[in-house]
Amino acid sequence: QVRVQEFGEGLVQAGGSLRLSCTASGGTFVDYARAWFRQGAGKEREFVAAISWTGSTTYNTEAVKGRFTISRDNAKNTVSLQMNSLRPEDTAVYYCAVASRAGRPMDPGAYDYWGQGTQVTVSS
Repeated sequence: QVRVQEFGEGLVQAGGSLRLSCTASGGTFVDYARAWFRQGAGKEREFVAAISWTGSTTYNTEAVKGRFTISRDNAKNTVSLQMNSLRPEDTAVYYCAVASRAGRPMDPGAYDYWGQGTQVTVSS
């Protein structure tokens, strides 16, 4: 069974930085792409960023462009999300997702495996 884990939960002040990491292990699966989604209190889950297996293609939602960077190190089986210039509106539970097939990067339905989420809180 594939297990997706997120690391890097934290509380930071506005303007600060935080780095999230995601690993996937167990079972047999194709790691076609990975993504980060987030869900704030009382809000729907929304796409944040995605990265292809090779790392050559990345996507970011407009709200985080210029502030968040997604990257991956396949030797360490890790995808990271570097978050800079954090804002209170970035407060949410952040989820890592793994896609085993091609699909729309921003569509949650394109991802087959999900982590339990990690809390990011940005204070003003």
